[in-house]
Amino acid sequence: MKFRTNIIFVFIVYILCSFTVEAQDKSNIKLKKQKEMDIKTQVNPPIATKKPKEMSIHGDTRIDDYYWLNQREDQEVLDYLNAENAYKEQQMAHTKDFQEKLFEEIKGRIKKTDMSVPYKENGYHYFTKYEDGKEYPIFSRRKGSIEADEEIYLDVNVLAKGYDYYSVNSRSISPDNKILAYGEDTLSRRIYTIRFKNLETGETMESSIPNTTGSATWGNDNKTLFYTVKDESLRAYKIFRHTLGTDSKNDELIYHEKEDTYSCYVWKTRSKKFIMIGSFATLASEFRYLKADNPTGDFQMFHPRDYENKLEYMVSHVGDKFYIRTNLDAQNFRMMSTPEDATGVKNWKEIIPHREDVLLEGSDVFKNFLVLSERIEGITKLRVIPNEGEDHYIEFPDKANLAYTSVNPDFDTEVLRLGYTSMTTPNSTFDYNMGTKKMTLLKQQEVLGDFNADLYASERFNVKSRDGVNIPLTMVYKKGMKKDGSAPLLLYGYGSYGNSMDPYFSSVRLSLLDRGFTFAIAHVRGGEELGRQWYENGKFLKKKNTFTDFIDCAEYLIAEKYTAKENLFAMGGSAGGLLMGAIINMRPDLWKGVVAAVPFVDVVTTMLDETIPLTTGEFDEWGNPKNEEYYHYIKSYSPYDNVEAKDYPAMLVTTGLHDSQVQYWEPAKWVAKLRDMKTDNNNLLLHCNMETGHGGASGRFKRYRETAMEYAFLLDLAGKMEHQ
Repeated sequence: MKFRTNIIFVFIVYILCSFTVEAQDKSNIKLKKQKEMDIKTQVNPPIATKKPKEMSIHGDTRIDDYYWLNQREDQEVLDYLNAENAYKEQQMAHTKDFQEKLFEEIKGRIKKTDMSVPYKENGYHYFTKYEDGKEYPIFSRRKGSIEADEEIYLDVNVLAKGYDYYSVNSRSISPDNKILAYGEDTLSRRIYTIRFKNLETGETMESSIPNTTGSATWGNDNKTLFYTVKDESLRAYKIFRHTLGTDSKNDELIYHEKEDTYSCYVWKTRSKKFIMIGSFATLASEFRYLKADNPTGDFQMFHPRDYENKLEYMVSHVGDKFYIRTNLDAQNFRMMSTPEDATGVKNWKEIIPHREDVLLEGSDVFKNFLVLSERIEGITKLRVIPNEGEDHYIEFPDKANLAYTSVNPDFDTEVLRLGYTSMTTPNSTFDYNMGTKKMTLLKQQEVLGDFNADLYASERFNVKSRDGVNIPLTMVYKKGMKKDGSAPLLLYGYGSYGNSMDPYFSSVRLSLLDRGFTFAIAHVRGGEELGRQWYENGKFLKKKNTFTDFIDCAEYLIAEKYTAKENLFAMGGSAGGLLMGAIINMRPDLWKGVVAAVPFVDVVTTMLDETIPLTTGEFDEWGNPKNEEYYHYIKSYSPYDNVEAKDYPAMLVTTGLHDSQVQYWEPAKWVAKLRDMKTDNNNLLLHCNMETGHGGASGRFKRYRETAMEYAFLLDLAGKMEHQ
């Protein structure tokens, strides 16, 4: 270093020593980072063996080098999956302590001992509680009043002992309050065994019913119940009648759904008067009914299916009428009613007309009130219509929010139980008096630690798509975020099945927001945020709108300096994983990193294989590739079929060995092909949970270990891992 003036020798020595120390510190940091890099690269990634399989249809031949990975019990397959897991662990070893910190941080915001707001049904107050140190819920009730002695009728912590995975999906108590039927899954394949518990003696009964959906519906005689079983493809296809205490092998088959594009289910109306059998495809439905007081009788047709005209209808019962929400001459649905003894469509009378700009999503019928769930400009509004007087909407403070009706078993009441949340407001439970319009807060999700909602901000605006359509986008961030492109941003999307992605609060998400991330939801076509047409324009031969909408939102966020390419991340799961696969093929340059959870990426092969769970019921979503036009269109976007030799962003892909919705081999094959063809040095990691399925780990806190892993992956890429 040269100095312009002379200075005393001691000062020179001091300065030189300072620089030497600083240089040594920088050298140490450099060596530390180099060691981390060496650790990350010292194990070679698994290379899956290529075993080419030709698949031809419509004069087109595809070569699948990794088709063999679909043999779940094959040791070579298991060895490959375990090798991928080992490679992921090694590549993320430097984040291990940080993952543990994130896990404890996420868990630390959740109240360990907690209880839901009780609701009253059939003489009991029911509630769910959690206790400190326990992973699973405890289901309890109190007879007569909330001050009565507590009766624990199912402690899932006890049931789950000895299992790597355990889930109870349904609980149904007999009308006399004496017998509990519940569904149990110990594999994570969503195949449930129905078990019975005597609530007077506390004993679990010997009889059980395997291979079901888990749900049981009681007749009013307290001994007859109905349940649904699954076929080999896990389609719910048969409904049986069971008599309590008898061998289920002798149960009577009362309904068989023979059309493989339909599934069926059974339930009891809120009035407790009718047992209903529903049969549904993606775009059509049909119902049968039987008086619950006569559970051994024959079911009657409500109105026959009309698949040709894509007739959808849903039925509820109150008083002496059935209420029907239907798309009959109403794309966004309308409300109709019909007498109990005249259920055919010719007898349906309109109550709520169709509206072009309002999607009628649902309804709750009370003695003196009708409550509608209406989606307007992407947001669900609750509309109260009294039998006498003017209707009104329930008002909430946040521009972007989610309001929904909760458990409302009582027919003759003025009080509506509802839930409310927003990107900055924890989930809240209210009682709303529909007559006086008084709102009473019963409980708000408690976020432990130093959480302060005022420190966060939410925005909602529209992004113009390439074809001129306004795409809603919702975001949340910690106040102080600089709009100069420097902030890391995670863009989330789904866009399938008409499932709308609502703006909701997540205490888990705070681990990203507090480290400078912005979280955004792109409400792309394929969902139903802007009505039925929004869904129709993101499916079948218009599916690519879902992908281009997401990309257009990303480019807008970059142009408006909410983030930059080097700070932009994307995440989606299941059909949202398909979205991730499509966008990295179409615009791999836009993303710093991508998390694809249980991704549906091998669309052509799966949709051609009707033995795979859910395939036949999905033809109305993606189209049937046995039709040549659909085949070529699906092939043009299917992520697995469009992997190319080019640079891809860093990626973390997750799956579960027992996944019943997106089979594990889809992400496994995809990763194998990406690793073989990609030209970059970015991390490509596969996490296969060998114990779970589509929903991930069971247990209240255990599931957040995978969340911590995903967040560590993102924060590491963003250079935020050591912050805080």
